[in-house]
Amino acid sequence: MKHQKDWSIDEIQNTWQLVSKLHDGQKYGGSNEGERIEYINHIGSVVFEVLNASRFTENMNADLAVKCAMLHDSIEDTAFNYEKVNDLFGSEVASGVLALTKNDKIGDSLEKMLDSLNRIKQQPIEIWAVKMADRICNLYEPPYYWDDEKKLKYIEEAKMIHNELKDGNVYLAERLKNKTQNYYRFLSTVNQL
Repeated sequence: MKHQKDWSIDEIQNTWQLVSKLHDGQKYGGSNEGERIEYINHIGSVVFEVLNASRFTENMNADLAVKCAMLHDSIEDTAFNYEKVNDLFGSEVASGVLALTKNDKIGDSLEKMLDSLNRIKQQPIEIWAVKMADRICNLYEPPYYWDDEKKLKYIEEAKMIHNELKDGNVYLAERLKNKTQNYYRFLSTVNQL
């Protein structure tokens, strides 16, 4: 395991500025009808989860984890690509971000998730932590337009993420498990278990 690595606040600020520009104008649906939330809110939430986890995780490379948390959707959702991430942040960050990026050449959503999880498991545990933090943040509240079928599918995906990555970070694994269990409250039918 690596020793705790601190980060340069200037590097983090510069990365945040870049990520804010990359995701400028992107929005996602909120929990109330018609509500649209700036996507950078999600990115910040993932960073907060990772920062908090670093307080409870011995020997975590917080620099790697925070940078990958900030950039985790940059290849998937923006014009940014692996080469640009590699040029600016190096191969360790670029490989982590690429592992967190779903392969759009795979059509089936379950296969796509399994492919991503397998690639994440080949990365340092900091990347595992980012994936768990990402799903934790996505489990706060579903978009208002999701039906129970979509919510149940999301619960099953969260369980899969937990099962595959739980050994990477005990603290985040427990948070993910709890958030997944609490997500049943958003179901509108008798499917609540």
